[in-house]
Amino acid sequence: MVLVIYERKKATLVKNIQNPDEITPLEWLSINQFLYEIRQIDSPCISVYYPYGKGPETMSLLKETKRNESFEKIEAKIENKISELRDNPISAGKFTKTLCIFGWIKNKKVNIKVIGTSKKLPYIYMASKKPFIKPFKDILKTNYNVLLVTLDQKSAKIQKYHGSQIISESKLGIDLQGRHRKGGQSQGRFLRARQTKIHVFFKKIANKVREMDSNSDLLLLGGIGPAKTEFYGELNSELAKKCRFVENLSFSTSNKEIEKKLIHHLYQYRKKYVAEIIEKYENLVKQGLTAKRNDVIFKALENGAVDTLIVSSNYYTDSQFKKILKMLEIAKSTSCKIEFASSPKIIQRLELDNSVLAILRYRIK
Repeated sequence: MVLVIYERKKATLVKNIQNPDEITPLEWLSINQFLYEIRQIDSPCISVYYPYGKGPETMSLLKETKRNESFEKIEAKIENKISELRDNPISAGKFTKTLCIFGWIKNKKVNIKVIGTSKKLPYIYMASKKPFIKPFKDILKTNYNVLLVTLDQKSAKIQKYHGSQIISESKLGIDLQGRHRKGGQSQGRFLRARQTKIHVFFKKIANKVREMDSNSDLLLLGGIGPAKTEFYGELNSELAKKCRFVENLSFSTSNKEIEKKLIHHLYQYRKKYVAEIIEKYENLVKQGLTAKRNDVIFKALENGAVDTLIVSSNYYTDSQFKKILKMLEIAKSTSCKIEFASSPKIIQRLELDNSVLAILRYRIK
């Protein structure tokens, strides 16, 4: 993730106001830490996400599904944990909207990890080779790479974030004389030399940004003074497309404020990303590379024909809830991408098609 702070008309200027749908920085950090631990699990795992208050229904679902012996042992432990949480729910945020439980076996012992979140996540019950953390990554924006660049005319700080962690950092600077002194070269020549030195410095920063940019989703640019607008012109077309400009960012901005800005821009990024996937679906309809009936999608998943499964985060309210759960599990076992939609407008669109749409790899009969 690349964060560059910049103020220019071409850039998107965003006020420092947290959207009520966004998670707080404190909860965001807690979930990042939790997910770091969950990613260390390297064995078959059962992942369960359920809305607070839906514990009995979730336990019933666990009992209905027949698994192999090792998974049955994990499910029994998860049922016990759900009973405990019914009376004493936990949450990384102020309120509990979704409870998330992961169970796996290590050294012949069943292990359980649980977290509650104030965010409304999709209802999930899935057995897979590794923990299923896609809902966290998408809706809580914890698995993106962001490059943050803060600069003025004589110094720059480039930080690459993955979730809440800074995974690489670079600082650059030049010795730049601030004023023209009497004697020596003329003031005009002095100013031209100074501007040339700044221009060369910005090119050096741009080269470093490109070097650190691999696989970044966003480039956030900011800083006090005119340096941002001057530097923007040094970005190539690929970086310029990723670039978002952030107000009120300087070298003295606190980590807490930076976290707020990261979260805000990631929410905006995710919202746009899902909208683009829906647009892609609509454009492929005439080519026969889409499916919207759940029975057709189910068969396509079994045959490996689905490229992307688009699912409403409210799908558990659909009459085909249990069938959709199975569809998600099949999708996870293939190379199919799963995208959850949380935008009210897109959820309303998906409700017309039993909460699921599919983009296909090839036409099916």
